[in-house]
Amino acid sequence: PRYSQSYMGKDPNKPRPAYIYIPLSPPPDLSCLLFQIPKSLVPHYCELVGANPKLRPSPSKFLQNCSRMGGFLDNKFVETNLFLEEIQIKEPDERQKFFQELSDNLDNFPEDFCRHKVLPQLLMAFEFGSAGAIILTPLFKVGKFLNSQEYQQKIIPVIVKMFSSPDRAMRIRLLQQMEHFIHYLNEPTVNTQIFPHVVHGFLDTNPAIREQTVKSMLLLAPKLNEANLNVELMKHFARLQARDDEGPIRCNTTVCLGKIGPYLSASTRQNVLISAFSRATKDPFAPSRAAGVLGFAATHNFFSMKECAFKILPVLCTLTVDHEKTVRDQAFKAIRSFMTKLETVSEDPGQLSELGETILTTHKSQGVGFGLRAWWFVLNQGGQMVAEDCVPGLAHFANPFIRTLTSGHLLFLSGSAGPSKMDLARKKREERRQEIEARRAEKKPAKGPMKLGVRKLD
Repeated sequence: PRYSQSYMGKDPNKPRPAYIYIPLSPPPDLSCLLFQIPKSLVPHYCELVGANPKLRPSPSKFLQNCSRMGGFLDNKFVETNLFLEEIQIKEPDERQKFFQELSDNLDNFPEDFCRHKVLPQLLMAFEFGSAGAIILTPLFKVGKFLNSQEYQQKIIPVIVKMFSSPDRAMRIRLLQQMEHFIHYLNEPTVNTQIFPHVVHGFLDTNPAIREQTVKSMLLLAPKLNEANLNVELMKHFARLQARDDEGPIRCNTTVCLGKIGPYLSASTRQNVLISAFSRATKDPFAPSRAAGVLGFAATHNFFSMKECAFKILPVLCTLTVDHEKTVRDQAFKAIRSFMTKLETVSEDPGQLSELGETILTTHKSQGVGFGLRAWWFVLNQGGQMVAEDCVPGLAHFANPFIRTLTSGHLLFLSGSAGPSKMDLARKKREERRQEIEARRAEKKPAKGPMKLGVRKLD
């Protein structure tokens, strides 16, 4: 037993005893705890509770033993914590490697750790370090854990500052990952702080940056004001269509113009769309010509009957003798679509006023048809043109065909689909022709056998 010097008596006149004997309870059985701790910690735990205190490891020695290869503390979470604590004294190459691997590990880390530990270090590395574009991927991953207000306060200022950077790698990374943060940007920020820097990409000598800049307009167009969208952007698109050396970029410009057509003003649509798509049909790059045809078909509800008859159909007819079969097929389908539209108005002139109102009142939300069903043409690493479908599973450029619906949207359907509106109209016209011929045959009087004239024989 051990001794205590505390006094337990209550009478102050009584002499205070020197010691009081207090027996201690026997030590608990710690063997049951071995089943409640990880197996990799059991050997180190046994060392900590060893009978000889001199042989027990110190706390630093214990942490060192657990951090060995295959130990309990040998994992990415602990390594990330330790690196973040010492990131200020790490070499630039080590920090670059750390940020490259961080993005893959964030999915396994706790949300609070990412928000309160990783995010401040990422922001500090961009503000005071030389991390550059390498932090964008982990930054946007951590941004998913933030609410709208926190995103506006912490992430948006960094993004705005990145757009003004002359670093090409950072600019192209921002354009490629714009879909992750575009919905957090308000219109004044886009028009005054982001769009003026983005349009410089149209003039860049690097084709990859020009290509990504064109693609980014699909996300920025809904937030652009009238001057930036109808004047500045159209000026750059016209230059790319006419002068760019890369065929895929000219094709993507035509595709993007068809997608953002509903966001343009009515006057800009009438002045730009027909001339732009007509210019594309004369492009030496075959996919650009096909994109021009699809652009006409996708935006047909923006054109009047006279424009369809006098401006669009003559252009499409010239492509029926194109040397590429894919372009010819798309041209024939688009011609049948416009002819069906004209025949419908011819049979029922009352629909002409309804179609005129549709042209004037078409809302921005109707632009999703062409936007979701088109493709991008890009250059792969070998310099060859490849097509990337916006919707996974769509066939290659030469395989799908289009069908124009009443609403004006385009759908890519398989060859086994049901009869289209054009087929039904053609069938109806054939039945009507047969019915008219049958009526004429009934009214025609029956005639006897023809008399042969007498001919003098030699």
